[in-house]
Amino acid sequence: MADHKGATGFVAIDFGTSNSAVALPRAEGGVRLVELELGQPTMPTAVFYRADTPPQQLDAERLYGRAAVAAYVEGVDGRLMRSMKSILGSNLLDQSTDIGGGRAIKYRDVVVGYLRHLKARAEAEAGHAVSRAVMGRPVFFVDDEPARDAQAQAALAAAAHAVGFTELHFQYEPIAAALDYESQVTTESLVLVADIGGGTSDFSLVRVGPARRGRAERRDDILANHGVHLAGTDFDRHVELACILPLLGYRTLRPAKAGETPREVPSGIYFDLATWHLINTVYAPARLAEMRSMKSWYADPRHHTRLLTTLEEKLGHALAGAAERAKIDVALHGRADVDLGLLETGLATTLLERDASAALESDLERIVQAAAETARMAGVSPGQVQALYFTGGSTGLTPLVDRISACFPTAQQVRGDRFASVAQGLGWHARAVFPT
Repeated sequence: MADHKGATGFVAIDFGTSNSAVALPRAEGGVRLVELELGQPTMPTAVFYRADTPPQQLDAERLYGRAAVAAYVEGVDGRLMRSMKSILGSNLLDQSTDIGGGRAIKYRDVVVGYLRHLKARAEAEAGHAVSRAVMGRPVFFVDDEPARDAQAQAALAAAAHAVGFTELHFQYEPIAAALDYESQVTTESLVLVADIGGGTSDFSLVRVGPARRGRAERRDDILANHGVHLAGTDFDRHVELACILPLLGYRTLRPAKAGETPREVPSGIYFDLATWHLINTVYAPARLAEMRSMKSWYADPRHHTRLLTTLEEKLGHALAGAAERAKIDVALHGRADVDLGLLETGLATTLLERDASAALESDLERIVQAAAETARMAGVSPGQVQALYFTGGSTGLTPLVDRISACFPTAQQVRGDRFASVAQGLGWHARAVFPT
């Protein structure tokens, strides 16, 4: 079935850790992105629940994407949910989380509600109901745990079925990016796709070319795929731990006692503050009471005061947002000036490029090694790789891109749409697997 815009009865969804995009194939060929927000074909993977919303109006009153983030930044009373994809393979999925006003919702239902919104936006633009979908998935939802990885895909499939998709196919996100790249090439080539987003860094070595375009089965063209569960949100976490949380006492020593070597204050509270989907757990009354009782453990009382301010005023997500902005600023300008006046008047810190590099070094090296390992798995030498195709929000981090490129010095460096190339590639795959 086709409508006046040329859209057919299926959809491609890139449900990303940080950003999402949706594509509709055109009846006359090619694919196009759905406008998810005014003038925007991509949007942050975010949901905001207003604290004053009656339970029976939850679906109607949720805010999504940029509107969700804006409500949070503007101080609207409620709960912002991000990085929802990261909980798919965890035990959190069936747990409930507080969303304000004495209400709670299961994380699983948050995912379902978000997918329902994406589906509704696609149907509004297509002009008809859509029951068939291709969805992207990372190479690994969970590293080195096949059972949990399968559990994560099953959970995403269950959420898709719950919103009305009756026919569902999955495709690896870096493979989808390769298909998007293939739509642009005129000769056959061997491409290493680097899809580095918010939650995972995935690599695929793929043969692409005009003669292969449009095939439903591309298994023989995929020489290897590999990935690690490290990406943008991990970078943000390390930046926050290195730059911001020391001002709240992270890694500081307790007051010295006679005859004892001073020990660090407990670090668990800081690790949770720097992990987006765990931030709300630090606001639990029992945990807050525990931290209040630990005042004597802090040699500098200002550290304890700032930590309590963060917990009592629920500023954890604001600090995480400050870390994300600092990561972006240091990548663009070589330094980031971080205003923390929300914690204490006049409080600020500075993140320099060398400090950011040191904080991220371990993660960057693991990601670079994953890229090199992908070629080794395929039995391909670095010199045989003809192109590097970079996609995903975290490929904006120039030092990371440069280090990956250095492993393949003769390959052409190609930049895809950081936020939409996966959705477009999923659309090409949808055209191949679903009859029009």
